[in-house]
Amino acid sequence: MLAGFRIVLAAVTYRLKNLEMLNLAGGVSIALALRLEPLDVVVRTVFAFVLNALVYLNNDYVDVEIDLRSADKDNSKARYLAEHKRAAFGAQLALVGLLAVTAVVYNIGLLVPLILGGGICWWYSAKLKHMPYMDIFAMFIWGVTMPLCGAPVDDMLGLAMALQLGLFSAVFEAIQVMRDADEDADEGVRTTGVVLGKRRTLILARVLMIGTTLYAALLMHPAAAAISAVALFLPFIESNIERYWTRVKLVYGVSWLVICAWVFMYGEGSGLLASIRSHAAGHSH
Repeated sequence: MLAGFRIVLAAVTYRLKNLEMLNLAGGVSIALALRLEPLDVVVRTVFAFVLNALVYLNNDYVDVEIDLRSADKDNSKARYLAEHKRAAFGAQLALVGLLAVTAVVYNIGLLVPLILGGGICWWYSAKLKHMPYMDIFAMFIWGVTMPLCGAPVDDMLGLAMALQLGLFSAVFEAIQVMRDADEDADEGVRTTGVVLGKRRTLILARVLMIGTTLYAALLMHPAAAAISAVALFLPFIESNIERYWTRVKLVYGVSWLVICAWVFMYGEGSGLLASIRSHAAGHSH
């Protein structure tokens, strides 16, 4: 049990240090923007945190042999997990059980991020991240389903906001596979970045950026779309893709804050195509 707890803690700590739990912030911000009741926000936040712990632990579990060979990973963390794989598997079962019971007892809609979000993460870790184009599509689904921890699944505005986050996530994944293309190619891993090459992957990323901005304009708010469009004009330097990635995240972060602020104040997304109102505020179940 202690080994399992240590493995979970290491997985969570590593991701927090590397700012890899942005979907958690996305889910919490949706809950706050929709003005859900305080208890609902707390339960959904804890649920999202535990779900993140599960999916990142699963990723480490599936990738442990790769991580042991990688110079860029925490070798001591990977070595400890490899030595205690049974404890790591048991920890995953315990987390799945805890999340499933919470969803059944508190809000059955939480099974959606558990099954779809957790499921796509498992599939991504096991196979999809090594499949060109599917790697980006999987992260789009991940970006939609994981933040749904923060919204009742029957609330159309919450779903629309989660779709916006999914589009952000697809752009981030396109840049990530472009960044990792050389390393993945050396390891014989076929990703979108390896198959297309960096320049064509950049074109794909910018096409996704256009789709992301159009979606924001049509269904969220024109001001958020105007900010999102800035990402299209950020200078790209192939020798420092990490910096480019960080700037795109910053731009989309500001765009997202505008969306959340508008929803919080007016209870709706006010796009050029449609205004979607929330029916979730003040309802826990």
